[in-house]
Amino acid sequence: MMAESAGIAKPRQGFAGLWNISFGFFGIQIGFALQNANMSRIFQSLGQSLDDLPALWIAAPLTGLLVQPVIGHYSDRTWSRFGRRRPYFFAGALLAALGLFIMPNVPGLWFAVATLWLLDASLNISMEPFRAFVADMLGKDQHTQGYAFQTAFIGAGAVLGSATPWLMDAIGVSNAHSGGGIPDTVRYSFYIGGAALFCSVMWTILTTREYDPQTLARYNGTELFAHAVPPVPRATLSGIGPWIATGGLVTAAVRYFALEKELYLLGGLLVAFGLARLGAAMLAARGRADNLLTHIVGDFAGMPETMKRLALVQFFSWSALFIMWIYTTPVVAQYMFGSADPASDAFNRGGNWVGILFAAYNAVAALFAAFLLPAIAGRLGKRNTHILCLLAGATGFAAFLVIRDPQWLLLAELGIGIAWASILAMPYAILAAAVPQDKLGVYMGLFNIFVVVPQLLVATVMGSILKAFFPTEPIWTMACAALVLVTAALAMLRVNDAAAD
Repeated sequence: MMAESAGIAKPRQGFAGLWNISFGFFGIQIGFALQNANMSRIFQSLGQSLDDLPALWIAAPLTGLLVQPVIGHYSDRTWSRFGRRRPYFFAGALLAALGLFIMPNVPGLWFAVATLWLLDASLNISMEPFRAFVADMLGKDQHTQGYAFQTAFIGAGAVLGSATPWLMDAIGVSNAHSGGGIPDTVRYSFYIGGAALFCSVMWTILTTREYDPQTLARYNGTELFAHAVPPVPRATLSGIGPWIATGGLVTAAVRYFALEKELYLLGGLLVAFGLARLGAAMLAARGRADNLLTHIVGDFAGMPETMKRLALVQFFSWSALFIMWIYTTPVVAQYMFGSADPASDAFNRGGNWVGILFAAYNAVAALFAAFLLPAIAGRLGKRNTHILCLLAGATGFAAFLVIRDPQWLLLAELGIGIAWASILAMPYAILAAAVPQDKLGVYMGLFNIFVVVPQLLVATVMGSILKAFFPTEPIWTMACAALVLVTAALAMLRVNDAAAD
């Protein structure tokens, strides 16, 4: 039973407490924003073609898929004199700052891909416990406020990270490289981002004190270290066979029809999940059910109904976002600045303007989350609020199809920013109250699967779609983004009102 229903409420946090709990996300999002706004540009600067960009972006979502459930599982069980979640904040921030310093100095394409793995893994090590940290520190009545506060810092950090290359150019830093490599504007932006990330995470580490195990157990109404072993699905052919068979069929289809080789990854992941279920069932049958594999497989199979329905919403929402992060630069450069040549001045000016566009939607998200989102959710309910915000985002993506003046694209970012604010807050506020409190970390990590899988699908499938149907017209990727965001809004109708409010 949850603490509040047992009459043991967590202390309410004031402005300073909410600030300190979430300030580390400001720096983490600087890192993500620099990555999201500049990796396509970096890859193209290092000689990669447009239709190969999604394959190179696979590193980021795949890393999150592997890292977040594992970090969530172990952060639920980490009790030390440094805290429960804070050791992960520190380790992730240190490694992410290192990745940001390395990235603009990579000597070649595959070194950049490897560094992206390091950077994204490190950002995920810090980020995943932050999601659980908000619910650890706040009572249910402050969840919406807490995640909205976190979203405000995410938006603010993304504004700084996205706009820094443009600001570097504005103060006279070179926006080109004599050898055709990574421009100095991007190089110095990554250095600034690395320092800001580490300092902001350290602020949260040094200004917050986590509840000790006894106190947190009392608030949650659970026994100390009461991490129940979930029931593990039995190793039946009907439960495991379809995953392995589907993965095998995908792999065979890629080979037979000469599809994009990146689709091998999708087939491999399906087979791997089937084998993971088999391994967990075999361990449980031998009486070895209390381990990482059986917990993750069992918790995934036993997700609460609300989480299952939110998962579908997340799937479509993040498909749209990943399309945006990959293709906005080539779309804006080609259609608004008139160049698809990565070596041209017009393309680099388009790349800088994308930084401003990304800063704009994040600024909207920060302001909307800080001043409007909790009030709207309190009046309309979390579910209806999220539906309206997703539809606003779909309108923003659709605007790319008709706007050709780059200045007017700022209007499109208004709708996208509203959707972004809600995507970062509403699903987590609903989820935090719907899952067992002693497993917040692992369930937040498992929830990330439905953020990562659509990104993997976009990264593996969208390149094939682009090449097959509009090889020289990337603008249609924005239409795809609008359609899947409308689908996310429709899926949100299935989330029960009582669970969401």
